[in-house]
Amino acid sequence: MTESASTQPASAPRGTRLSRGARRAQLLGAARDLFAAQGYHAAAMDDIADRAGISKPVLYQHFPSKLELYRALLTTYAEELVTRLVGAIAATSDNEQRVRGAVSAYFDFVAGEGESFRLVFESDLRSEPEAAAVLDDALSRCIDVVADAVTTDAGLNRARARMLAVGLVGLSQIAARYWLDSGQEVPRDEAVALMSGLAWRGLAGFPLVNEQSAGADQPES
Repeated sequence: MTESASTQPASAPRGTRLSRGARRAQLLGAARDLFAAQGYHAAAMDDIADRAGISKPVLYQHFPSKLELYRALLTTYAEELVTRLVGAIAATSDNEQRVRGAVSAYFDFVAGEGESFRLVFESDLRSEPEAAAVLDDALSRCIDVVADAVTTDAGLNRARARMLAVGLVGLSQIAARYWLDSGQEVPRDEAVALMSGLAWRGLAGFPLVNEQSAGADQPES
């Protein structure tokens, strides 16, 4: 299980006693707000501690370095994205609805609390190997989920199935970020319908292997 960064307010009155888990979640929430707004390099541990209403030594008791704190956030929100996508795909066996669910999962993620999606999609720390590994792993898992669930019936090999999945993941991510940054001029449900319809028209062009087999077994009229 990954830890939540939204179960506690970003700050609490100084002197408030919290359990270790609650305090850690509170610190993650405070750090998320600053990292998302300023990026890794500009955000300072002093500012994070101040936002959380604690002293810097207390912050360092939980996270010995800014890098460790940032990696904890990346892991938390990368896992959240994968979990959203897995849940959307698992909710139905209808491939058209799976495509819609995948697109919807990205829209829900970018609209989440505290612009946490910026940590995953706009990280300024990709040059740091451990941070890059977290992000690359999340992307690869998202692609695998879509490849397994949506394209298997088309009878494609693994390389081609993943190529299609990359297209759907990329479309969903970029469209969702554009929708949010453009002020949500198109209502959320309509935007999801537009993008999932576009993606499905492409994927539906691949014939289902099971349907082909069934057709082959039918006697000629």
